[in-house]
Amino acid sequence: MMKAAGVAGMVALGTVAHAHDPVHTDGDKYKVKIENARVRVLEYKDRPGEKTHQHSHPAFVLVALTPFKRKITLPDGKAMIREFKPGDVFWSDAQTHIGENIGEVPTHVLMIEMK
Repeated sequence: MMKAAGVAGMVALGTVAHAHDPVHTDGDKYKVKIENARVRVLEYKDRPGEKTHQHSHPAFVLVALTPFKRKITLPDGKAMIREFKPGDVFWSDAQTHIGENIGEVPTHVLMIEMK
């Protein structure tokens, strides 16, 4: 009985994680470039004024391919403004957020998510 409850709990957790996966919440913006047992590399593109749905990332490295300006809103409502130049590299611990392009140019980045 305990084994069945453990499996059910794992399935439920997997469903929650799947629901917040940016590839599923915003598949028009996120594309998987490569995935293996250690990392998942995502390409992200959007246009000025576009906004993502709330989603989650494990710890990741972001590499800016273009300049961009974003508003990041966390689940508690706290908002941050981030600006990047091409070639900037940024580390982030795991987080859940909504991203919005508040700049004047499209965003293009690579995100390397740790597993």
